[in-house]
Amino acid sequence: MKWQIISSNQALYFHSWGNEYVVYNSLSGDTHLLDLTAAQVLLKLQQSPADAIKLAKLVAPIDQSETYTQHELQLEGLLEELSRLSLIEKCQNTITNNPPSCK
Repeated sequence: MKWQIISSNQALYFHSWGNEYVVYNSLSGDTHLLDLTAAQVLLKLQQSPADAIKLAKLVAPIDQSETYTQHELQLEGLLEELSRLSLIEKCQNTITNNPPSCK
């Protein structure tokens, strides 16, 4: 399952302090405090839609002792949480006017 940012009209503004990020969502007006991994995922999804497998390869695990499968499962949970925060959504092939494309 691929994920994407909500809309091309959505602007996400980032500010960091070490490994903590504040992200402002222009669509909702909400501000979120995120960790490094969540910020990396959002930055990658701003570039193009991706699934947990691709993101697991692009985003390094914080805990180097975890396995690739554990890392992928954590990313799937993170993607669900970012969706609940209305920062991202699942790609749907029927969406035609909601770039970026999920191809």
